[in-house]
Amino acid sequence: MSSENLPQNTEHQLRKPRVAVVFGGRSSEHGISVVTAGAVLNAIDRTKYDVLPIGITTDGRWALTADEPERMAITDRKMPDVAQLAESVEGAVVLSVDPGSREVVYSEPGSVPKALGEVDVVFPVLHGPYGEDGTLQGLLELSGVPYVGAGVLASAVGQDKEYMKRVFSSFGLPVGPYVVVRPREWEQDPGAARKRIVDFAGDHGWPLFVKPARAGSSIGITKVEDLSGLDEAIEEARRHDPKFLVESLLRGREIECGVLEFEDGPRASVPAEIPPVTAHDFYDFEAKYIDAAPGIVPAPLTEEQTAEVQRLAVDAFEAASCEGLVRADFFLTEDGGFVINEINTLPGFTPISMYPRMWQESGVNYRQLVDRLIQAALNRPTGLR
Repeated sequence: MSSENLPQNTEHQLRKPRVAVVFGGRSSEHGISVVTAGAVLNAIDRTKYDVLPIGITTDGRWALTADEPERMAITDRKMPDVAQLAESVEGAVVLSVDPGSREVVYSEPGSVPKALGEVDVVFPVLHGPYGEDGTLQGLLELSGVPYVGAGVLASAVGQDKEYMKRVFSSFGLPVGPYVVVRPREWEQDPGAARKRIVDFAGDHGWPLFVKPARAGSSIGITKVEDLSGLDEAIEEARRHDPKFLVESLLRGREIECGVLEFEDGPRASVPAEIPPVTAHDFYDFEAKYIDAAPGIVPAPLTEEQTAEVQRLAVDAFEAASCEGLVRADFFLTEDGGFVINEINTLPGFTPISMYPRMWQESGVNYRQLVDRLIQAALNRPTGLR
């Protein structure tokens, strides 16, 4: 490490904090993560921060990428890919796991490794497994590098829909009916597992939603109208996760609410409503990101309903021990009560995504939102807290 990067050096103390934006990843949400990274890179105030973009390829290689947000957009309905942005097909970025050093090193076969300097904070914009689920957060804890968003436990809970629901239920939050099928159960006796689902449908009625337990962005979810579509829906869910959930249809309005951590604790944004999407069977991946189905911000709710969903969103944030940011998704059922569907510890974060839109309407624009999250991470210690 050169002397200019040593922590005790005055020049080091005066330099701008270096933010590593880590994106891409091994999950099925790779493409939307790249899109999110482009938006974040555009929004970071370069007068306050140095920026280091690091992309993770679909096979898990950490790649040095150009700082070119314009290349990270959806083009002709196709998602961008880290492999297209990487400066080398073989070069790799390595973050030290020594908490006494935050140095990032770049190496290529046959070349002398090159120090890229120290990283002061990581802004992970990885969605899904191997990034949003606590795995990356654990690596950063080992490395002693502060990072934006939820810690290891909250990230894992927020990624696994089964345990998320179990945590919410234990804290008295209203959760809809569901059944979980674990990998060993399906592999050893699929007939018995299928019967459990059919019995669940007998109790709660069709249609049902079949979902991967640990995926996001509505990927792998199928709305099943009757028994004839069940096996295909299970196969689709298991393409993304060997553990899957089956949920009953909750009739009502889809309401979302953002939570952001301030100096005095978490606060809720104005809520939004996702209206019925006529071109899609439900609010799926294409409706969210390709066709950009509009949400209504703020949601047309009464003052009492708004206060209640905001309270429940903050309660969910606290129940899962979240930090930084969360989007909480609810159903406002026909009987007038709210049921929590899930939280996202790293929600869709492009400027047109619902989380930034809710905070824009609440008085925090996109650039301010990015800056607040970075500052909160810089001021928060790693380790037990």
